[in-house]
Amino acid sequence: MSVPKFSNVQHSFHSELKRRTNAYFEQLGKSQSGDTALFLKAIILMLAFVAVYVHLIFFTPNVYWQVAESILLGCIVAAIGFNVMHDGAHGSFSKYKWVNGLAAFSLNILGGNSFMWNMKHNVIHHAFTNVDGVDDDIDIQPWMRMSSTQKKYKLHKYQHLYFWFLYSMLYILWIFVLDYQKYFKAKVGNMPLKKMTLNDHLVFWGFKIFHLFLFVALPIYMVGFASWLTSFLIFTLVAGFVLSIVFQLAHTVEHTSFPMPNEVTNRMDDEWAIHQIKTTANFATNNKVVSWLVGGLNFQIEHHLFPKISHIHYPAISKIIKQACQEYGVAYIEYPRVRYAVASHVAFLKHMGNS
Repeated sequence: MSVPKFSNVQHSFHSELKRRTNAYFEQLGKSQSGDTALFLKAIILMLAFVAVYVHLIFFTPNVYWQVAESILLGCIVAAIGFNVMHDGAHGSFSKYKWVNGLAAFSLNILGGNSFMWNMKHNVIHHAFTNVDGVDDDIDIQPWMRMSSTQKKYKLHKYQHLYFWFLYSMLYILWIFVLDYQKYFKAKVGNMPLKKMTLNDHLVFWGFKIFHLFLFVALPIYMVGFASWLTSFLIFTLVAGFVLSIVFQLAHTVEHTSFPMPNEVTNRMDDEWAIHQIKTTANFATNNKVVSWLVGGLNFQIEHHLFPKISHIHYPAISKIIKQACQEYGVAYIEYPRVRYAVASHVAFLKHMGNS
C-alpha cells in the first residue's frame, strides 16, 4: 500500500514545540539523553532479573515462592522493556550510540528481535499512529476491533470482557509467532521490511535459539517440565499483560482519534505533530511510582513528539507542551489516574464492539 502523507505547514506546530523544548535544555545546560539515575535504574532492573532467574532455576523454591517470583520476573521483564530497551531503541538512553545499541539489544536476549521492533515501532507506529492499515499496533484482527474502519464480527461484542486474556498472550505470541511471521513474510502488517543484512539474519536466529535455551531447555533440565511450564506461563502472561495495557492506554481510549488519509490525495488532514497529539493520551503523570516503573510511557504525548529525548525529561517538557497546546487550541488528552485510563479503554472496546 502507498504510505500516507502529512500536511505541510510553513510554520508548523512541531517546529514551535521543538524551538521551545530546545530552549529549555539550552537554558539549563542539560543533555536530552539519560542520566545517572536512569543508568542506576537499569542496573537495578538487570540485577533483579538475573537474581530472580537464577533463584528460580538453580535453587528450586517451594511452590509459593515459585509463583511469587514468576510474577515478579514478568514485571521485571516488562520494566526492562519500558526503561532500558525502549529508550535504547530510540537512541535516548545515552549520548553514546554504542550504549543505546546495547540497551536496545536487551530485547534479543528476552526473546524478541531488535530489527523487527525498530521497523514495527520506531519506523511505522511512531510515524502513522492509529492509522488503520498502516499502524500494526492496532491490527489485532479478527480477534479485536480497534478502529471504526475495521470489520466488525459478532465476537467483538464481548471484546471488553476477554481482552484481558488476549493482552496476556502478547509476549508468548510475540516471541514464538509474530516475529517469525514478519521475518518470513518480510512485512510488518502491510508495510514491507527494509532489507536485512547478513548480521541481521544471524542475530535473529542466533538469539531466538539462545532464548529457547535460556527460557525453555535449561529450566526444563534443571527443574522439570511441569515446574518450568508453571513458571513460564505465569511469567510470560504477566509480562504480556503489563506490556499490552501500558501501550493500549496510550492510544486506544475514548478520546483519541483514528484518522485516515484522504482517499484521493492520500494525505492526512493534520500535520504530523497535531496527528500525534490527537492519537495519543497520557495517564497518571503525577504518580512517580508509575512513571518509574513504566519508563515515562505514561507521558506518551511527550514521547511521541520527542522520541529521541529520554523519558526522564518528560515531566518537565510536558509543561511546555501543555502550554503550547492551550495557546494553539489543541486538545491535550490526559487521565489523572491509571484506573480512569483503564475504564476509558474498556469503554472504548465496548463501543468498538457494539457500534
